[in-house]
Amino acid sequence: MRFPKITSLYGRIFAIFWFTMFLVLMAVLSLQHFDPRKVTDIPQPHYDRLVSARDQVQTYFSDQTDINSIVAELYRSSMNLDHRSDRRGENDVEVFITDQDGTLITAHEKRYSNVKALKNFVTNIDDADTPKQRLYGKFMFAGPLPIHLANKQYLFYLSVKWNRPPSFLIQLFDHPFQLLLATMIVSTPLLLWLAWALSQPARRLQRAAQRVAKGEFATDPELEKGTSEFRQAGASFNQMVEAVNQMILRQQRLLSDISHELRSPLTRLGMANSLAQRKQGVSPELTRIETETQRLEAMISNLLDLSRMQVDSHNKREIQPLQSLWETLLQDTQYEAEQVGKQLSFSDIPNRSLSCYPPLLMSALENIVRNAIYYGHSRIEVSMKEVGDQISVRVEDDGEGVPEDELEAIFRPFYRVSTARDSHSGGTGLGLSITESAIRQHSGSIRAGKSELGGLLLEVQLPLLPKS
Repeated sequence: MRFPKITSLYGRIFAIFWFTMFLVLMAVLSLQHFDPRKVTDIPQPHYDRLVSARDQVQTYFSDQTDINSIVAELYRSSMNLDHRSDRRGENDVEVFITDQDGTLITAHEKRYSNVKALKNFVTNIDDADTPKQRLYGKFMFAGPLPIHLANKQYLFYLSVKWNRPPSFLIQLFDHPFQLLLATMIVSTPLLLWLAWALSQPARRLQRAAQRVAKGEFATDPELEKGTSEFRQAGASFNQMVEAVNQMILRQQRLLSDISHELRSPLTRLGMANSLAQRKQGVSPELTRIETETQRLEAMISNLLDLSRMQVDSHNKREIQPLQSLWETLLQDTQYEAEQVGKQLSFSDIPNRSLSCYPPLLMSALENIVRNAIYYGHSRIEVSMKEVGDQISVRVEDDGEGVPEDELEAIFRPFYRVSTARDSHSGGTGLGLSITESAIRQHSGSIRAGKSELGGLLLEVQLPLLPKS
């Protein structure tokens, strides 16, 4: 008979729980059969010795007819039954003779040390035709066997001192806490295996979610294995990743189409403006048209670059040391700052790595530093330091800065600061928006504040890979 495969999470928990409880119950029920203090069948070697002892007694007293004399002599003599005496004078072996009703044949019951135990043993035997054994304290009682003495049929019992130390099972029965501990030891491996089996798909799902949080939108077939609940969750997760990828690709395609459609009339507008300047000469109005046309062209180019980098950042991640990402960039910008009479200083770059799309992350820092060079009066500072498992990058300048009520708004697309900082820049208002998007795609954050130098402070935090 084949049992159906259990694929449900709750089904597995239910099945393993009850299987564990079944094993524990079976162990508890079966242990009692190994308790020597219960009436049990006599093992064959012990049964053979019991029969041999009975035969010795029966042969030795075969010619006597007085049962009381036989019992008295049997008490005084060891009958070669491995008789030994302990320090307290107790016999290691005692022989008991009873009638068919179980009444002990003796004139001096007080001579026997285990009469009460014998009487209890006799009353616990259901079938006198089947010999049994039971432990009472330090003595193992066995019997009965039919024995012919003094021309009558009696029953033969034997009591042997049990010299073995208390067994592990007896200790369990005498100490419930130890029984509970043994049960826990048996069930713990099963429960640990259950916890491991249930946590495996959950950990896979957690790792996949962490990859998505870092901007890595890749499906994982391993998520669709395991119990039905986790398979469904994994399939839904992969479908979500596929949907995000398709959405990004559609966005890229839409921006490309819009760019193509906008660039055609812009090109024609530029050509018409050039022809007008040749015929009519240069005028303020034609110059303004040319300027706005170039600005529109720059906006479209920036939007396309932003969209392209977003797509590539999802699909082209790699591990890069911080030095290879930013050291050359900072050296180049330091030289450029000197050419315009400004001073740019930067701290040592930590020897750590991160998972990124290098062009996008390099462009983000380059945009911040070049803005600082452009708007700073004479001094720009770039500092980097490790904060736990993150890298903190601070770029400060001594320029005019940004009003506090506009610090959060400068990351919005096409936002223009209302002060002189941006009134003559000629920019499109997309630079910091592209930077903020790049940082966010790498699971980082960026904030703007007031620099101690007097200008703008931009602080970027990015997650680092664990130290190897």
